[in-house]
This record gives sequence, structure tokens and C-alpha cells, in this order.
Amino acid sequence: MNDNKTTAYLPQDVEQALLVGRVWRDEGPALVVVRQGEVIDISAQCDCMADLLDRDDAADFARRAEGESLGPVAPLLQNSLAEPQVTPYLLAPCDVQAIKACGVTFAVSLLERVIEEQAGGDAAKASQLRSELNEMIGQDLSRIAPGSDEAMALKAALQVRGAWSQYMEVGLGPDAEVFTKAQPFSSVGFGARVGLHPASEWNNPEPEIVLAVDAKGKAKGATLGNDVNLRDIEGRSALLLGKAKDNNASCAIGPFIRLFDERFTLDSVRQAHVTLRIEGEDDGFLLEGESDMREISRDPLDLVRQTVGAHHQYPDGFMLFLGTMFSPIQDRDGEGQGFTHHIGDSVTIATPALGALVNRVDRSDKLPPWTFGIRQWRAHRR
Repeated sequence: MNDNKTTAYLPQDVEQALLVGRVWRDEGPALVVVRQGEVIDISAQCDCMADLLDRDDAADFARRAEGESLGPVAPLLQNSLAEPQVTPYLLAPCDVQAIKACGVTFAVSLLERVIEEQAGGDAAKASQLRSELNEMIGQDLSRIAPGSDEAMALKAALQVRGAWSQYMEVGLGPDAEVFTKAQPFSSVGFGARVGLHPASEWNNPEPEIVLAVDAKGKAKGATLGNDVNLRDIEGRSALLLGKAKDNNASCAIGPFIRLFDERFTLDSVRQAHVTLRIEGEDDGFLLEGESDMREISRDPLDLVRQTVGAHHQYPDGFMLFLGTMFSPIQDRDGEGQGFTHHIGDSVTIATPALGALVNRVDRSDKLPPWTFGIRQWRAHRR
């Protein structure tokens, strides 16, 4: 793999971007910053990502912190894509933070969640239900503000027709869906394999932007994430959300957190265009999709406020998946079957300001078990 291809996984303006992340070295995890294409281990100055994000001068600190050079960033990316990965390689850029996620924040994904629910997890029923729901609703849900009078009027009309859903409640109602996606230290990073629960036969990636929020509830930066989704399991019952969402390696984040500064702000996130590319290893299948943050139904800061505040604190900060409008319906294994993953699929999630997150798909029970938790991290701290 040449450097030009490898650096395509980085922000287009990488020379100006403030990138921080985590790397596995022979002696354990390290906190790094990328400056002018060089990876610098700053663990001697600050060895906890949550601590770095909590600093009032986080951006300035990332610009000036001294440390050991690990060389150019391109070999680090290559090491991370190797199978097996070669040290040093990238980890998920977060550490002790909680991993939270928002669901049903786009109109398209709202309809697909309703379809999953009404199909009871049966992919074969999805196509017919999609047509029926579109005809019944008869309007563009993306134009309706959640919690508005218009949204409440639609809710009442759908209730009368017996078509209301718990997913419409969080998609159109005043309260967002915010759930715990994964545990601290359990997310995988760039190049690692993501996991599917072996019981799932209908699933897909969810390409999302992820905010890095400090302990005071302030968004300090952003990165990319794959909120791996098991459509059949959640479709059987929303009470199975934990089984559908939180499995070994089912959460990928990376490659780096880009800190907010004068060049990259929350407005950059609001205008972001996220692309997805799925390439099948066993069948040559290709699927491309996109998620336009301008079509999100709730502002990112509203989602932050619904997550943290007087009602709930996160003393170690949190990572917040903002949701996706990507809902794959392209048939793969047969007419009317829609999309589902095959083992070995390559998933690339990208946006120019954040680079690209690349992972391959495997089964959660076939991947190395998650054993490196908070106590192990504490033991490795320098």
C-alpha cells in the first residue's frame, strides 16, 4: 500500500487538522497527536484522552505538547490495516469515556426502524411494508420538526389508523433516543474487525459522526463511527436493543478525534456529508450510500443537551454517535431480501474533514475476546 492511498484515510486538510488518538505500542496504549504528518506520543504529558479533552486549552495543548516521535502517520495506518495488526497500530481514540448513541435522528432511518418492528425481524416482509408506510404517511418526514405541532398532529392521525410506533415516538416526539452503545475501552479502532452477533441474519453498518464531549458537557471534537446494527434482533423487540447493539467489537470509532478550532467547528459537523462503501470479499458485492448531516432532524447540540445536564452527568465525558440516514435496501442474496452483511465485508466510512474509518466484518464470537478494561489500562499507565 503506497503512502498516497494510505493518507487518503486522513482529513483532506491534514496539515492543518488537530488530530489526537490512541495507539497500541509494545508496552501498551499511548496517547498521540498527529502534527505535519508525524505521530507523536504525548503520554508523558497526558496519558488519558478524557483528561486531554477536559482541558480548557485542549487545542493549544495538542499543538505544542512534546513527546516521542513514532514516525510518519502512513506506516501507522498500514500497520492498523494489516491482518494481524502490527505494533504500533491505532486503537479507538477514546478511553474512559462512556459510549452513547442516538437513534432515529433521520427521517429515512425512522421509517426503516418502523419497518423492522412491523416485520418482526423478517427481512422478506420489509419491501411490502416500506410501500405501505410511504403511502400511509404521504409526506416527507424530514420536513417535520420533532416535538412540533405538526409532528403531534401526525402522531394523532397515525394513532387513529393503528400505525403509531415507538420509533415514531422518538423520531417525531420531543424526546430523543439516547442509549448506551458500548462500554469504555470496548470500541475497536481503524483497521480492526467489527463483530456481528452469530444469531443475526439481517444486519448492516451505520455510518455516523461521533462527538467527543468533555465532563462539562462541551463538545470538543469529532470523529467517525460504525454503530453496527442487527436489524432482525432489534426488530423482534426494542427491548433487545442491548443484544442488538452491544457485542464484542460491535462499535468502531476512528481513526482520530479532530479537535474543534478555527478551521473545524460544530458547523463543519452540521454540514458534513458522510459516505459509506461496502465491498464483499466473497461475492464482489458493492454498495455505496451516504448520510447528509444537513438532513438530521435534531441539532447535534440538542442531542448533547438531551444526554448530559442536571438530569445526568458524565464525569469522564462521553462519545456521542449522532445517528445516520443510511438504511440499506439494495438486494444482495435474493429479490426482496434487502441487504445484510457477509463475513469479510470491507466497510469504509468517510467524510473529507475527518478522513475514513475502515473495518472488516466478522462474527463477534470469532474475534479475540475483549479483555483490556479499566483495571488493565490503569496497570499500563506510565
